[in-house]
Amino acid sequence: METVLKVENLSKIFPKVVANDNVSFDLKKGEIVAILGENGAGKSTLMNCLYGIYHPTKGDIYIKGEKVKLTKIEDAEALGIGMVHQHFMLVEDLTVAENIILGRKTGITPYLDLKKVEKAVKELSDRYNFGLNPKSKIKDLSVGTRQRVEILKMLYRNADILILDEATAVLTPQETVELFKTLKHFVDEGKSILMITHKLEEVMELADRVVVLIDGKMAGSVNRVDTNPRQLANMMVGRDVLMDFDIKPVVHDNLILQVKNLTVKNNHGLEKIKNLSFEIKQGEILGVAGVDGNGQAELAEALTGLMKIDKGEIVIGEKVFTHLKPKMIYEQGMSHIPQDRHERGLVLDMTVNENLALEGISHVPFSYNGIIDFKYIKSHGKAMIKDYNIKCYDGSCPTKELSGGNQQKVIVAREIDRKPNIIIAVQPTRGLDIGATEFVRNKLLEEKERGAAVLLISTELEEILMVSNRIAVIHEGEFMGVIDNKNVDILELGLMMTGMRGDKDEK
Repeated sequence: METVLKVENLSKIFPKVVANDNVSFDLKKGEIVAILGENGAGKSTLMNCLYGIYHPTKGDIYIKGEKVKLTKIEDAEALGIGMVHQHFMLVEDLTVAENIILGRKTGITPYLDLKKVEKAVKELSDRYNFGLNPKSKIKDLSVGTRQRVEILKMLYRNADILILDEATAVLTPQETVELFKTLKHFVDEGKSILMITHKLEEVMELADRVVVLIDGKMAGSVNRVDTNPRQLANMMVGRDVLMDFDIKPVVHDNLILQVKNLTVKNNHGLEKIKNLSFEIKQGEILGVAGVDGNGQAELAEALTGLMKIDKGEIVIGEKVFTHLKPKMIYEQGMSHIPQDRHERGLVLDMTVNENLALEGISHVPFSYNGIIDFKYIKSHGKAMIKDYNIKCYDGSCPTKELSGGNQQKVIVAREIDRKPNIIIAVQPTRGLDIGATEFVRNKLLEEKERGAAVLLISTELEEILMVSNRIAVIHEGEFMGVIDNKNVDILELGLMMTGMRGDKDEK
């Protein structure tokens, strides 16, 4: 089988960190190779070197047997390499066709033959059954559809080596299934795929071979048929990983959070949360399961003061609120792990230390009488970096330089460390490696045992089942039912996700 890509002894060294250290592997025609590793293991850096974003400090890259030098993205694309990034590189106010042609020449310079582009995009979309309208604006598209635009952009540029960085991190289960069909179609056509993922079930379904990195170095390479998820997890973190958790029963009757007849409308006046009521006791985790886009984001943002409440009330302890503000939720002992870490969770240009102190900056011990205690912020940051295994050279590192998973750890550390009474956790392990995922889930269980009330909103049904005491299934802004995790029926949950009301409601 033809080798289309070969990497020999590639190293990438930044001023204060060695991101890749003598990495060697290859990719054959019609093959899918998965790149596994913990957050900060150097996976994205390696892929960025292959796409011309970074220049290797040393080492060689070969494309179809020829040694190449990739000094810019255009060099990689000219050799048939395309990359779909974890955070999409799309301009929301432009159309599908305009995004696909962005930065490329078409027609007679300087004129843009947009009709020609739209026709070509439509033909490509139909060929791969993407269902894209070239004239649709990106801002009007779902996350899964946006990803298809990113993939189509690479196909339009004649890529036959596709690099996918956390391709399913923001997709619904249905969108993931469709993506897998597309990737298998690509392989059947002779294209080759490098995929970064943290989801071991995806590796076992898609990959032909697996390359594992630890701290930027090759930890090994194995054929998928010769391994299993537990062995891969062990290769990644160097130890056995806990995949089953002990969910202890709720022993308190004290209600920490009550939501009564909550209604929330979006900017267009459409009801996204419809007369919703539920409660969470002290020392309880209520998991909210469902297909993404059924009101989960609006529920979390209404509870954390980021969206206006149209009707209903929220009771925290014995205090009743008909509206909340972010500052108020902090003062009521509520923490929020948001769905979008960049938009809601971090200030990327600030340092790690500053982001770890961000929420409590106006309170003791971070400041006294309006004067910030920078010495404490530094020592606090150092402790958090150690306790939560955040990989950075020190707390003065700009947060934007961290891997996506380590950025998520900064948020989790900040929100959990202050021992809140209530935790609203939305997709808390999205983008985390298996070791970090285990760590975060254990932290949520520890907080539950400490007495916190936890609302866990996740599209990962496995995650919901692993740690929740009760499971609520949300569909179009309503709970189809609330089920005790001891009595859960997966088939029933699946039906509830499609809008079928459950028989075991606990109103």
